[in-house]
Amino acid sequence: MTTIARHAGRAVDELRPISITPGYIDYPEGSVLLELGDTRVLCNVTIEKGVPKWMKARDAQGGWITAEYAMLPRATQQRTARDVGKPRARSQEIRRMIGRSLRAGFNLEALPPITCIVDCDVLQADGGTRTAAITGGYVALAIALSGQIAAGDPVGDIYKSPIAAVSIGLLDGIPIVDLDYAEDSAAEADVNIVMNEQGELIEIQGTAEREPITTDALQKILHLANSSIGHLIRTQRLALEEQGVSL
Repeated sequence: MTTIARHAGRAVDELRPISITPGYIDYPEGSVLLELGDTRVLCNVTIEKGVPKWMKARDAQGGWITAEYAMLPRATQQRTARDVGKPRARSQEIRRMIGRSLRAGFNLEALPPITCIVDCDVLQADGGTRTAAITGGYVALAIALSGQIAAGDPVGDIYKSPIAAVSIGLLDGIPIVDLDYAEDSAAEADVNIVMNEQGELIEIQGTAEREPITTDALQKILHLANSSIGHLIRTQRLALEEQGVSL
């Protein structure tokens, strides 16, 4: 495999150390602190009775999953003002990506008429916050919905497949896994990829900062993402098994 000097000494296909701490907050139906290197994201799930108005209007069966995303003001090296009123465009884009990705991991029609709100709050940002929110959000949701199973509310299997996300960048033309902030700032391209346990793509979100991304580079990026997400999902499963949650 091609090598490149990364400032943290990692191999090109090496994730940062990952830690998943369930039950980080006592009150939510599901709560997880996900740490990915120096990035820390708190994912809390609230389950509310009822579904959005558009679902009622369509007489749609099942439940709904939505997400919110925000950073603490000093999650970054310089203070970032809080979102007040209408969320920033970046926050809006990220929360939509998180929501779409998480919905792909569950059978919404099997849920009772509930809305699951996944609040993803970045406590400290060092790159990869949106992918960390997706990976941690899935675990928090799986824990929260296990309570619905225990109550006998679902009408079928609510779990489809675990999903996780990773960022892959191009640095000096070489694909590297799980960029931290310094690497992200220097990368020629940054691609966020969401997959399920079967290696099927749920979302690809990428930008070429300087040069176009070639199809050959994209294939290498997808290959790296597949193996990295496999590791993340194994970590998710271990965390869920410790909580007695069987997928």
